[in-house]
Amino acid sequence: MASSNCFVLAIFLALSLLNINVGLAARHLLQMPPALPGVTLPPLPSIPTLPQPTLPTLPTTQPLLPKPGALSPLPTMPTLPTMPSIPPLPSMPTLPSIPTIPTTIPSFPFFSPPPSKTNP
Repeated sequence: MASSNCFVLAIFLALSLLNINVGLAARHLLQMPPALPGVTLPPLPSIPTLPQPTLPTLPTTQPLLPKPGALSPLPTMPTLPTMPSIPPLPSMPTLPSIPTIPTTIPSFPFFSPPPSKTNP
């Protein structure tokens, strides 16, 4: 068991040291002056325009609805029956009152101690 703990500790220590080296290398690279002059990229080619096809016109159709004056009147909604009246709720019975708990502690009578025996 102790050997596995030592192994885990050794791996953790190795990873910690590797991490320090990577951080130092990055700092050195950032502090170095640029070795190459600025490189310019060639300009990107322009995107050619695609030819636009001519779309055929949509065929004209007869209207789906007839003229406004030719419509028949809509049927009327039937009347709903009225709701019967609900009788009033019965009155609630009165609940009994909850007894109260006394908050004072009654005093207990203390008896006087027995007379002490006197030694002659």
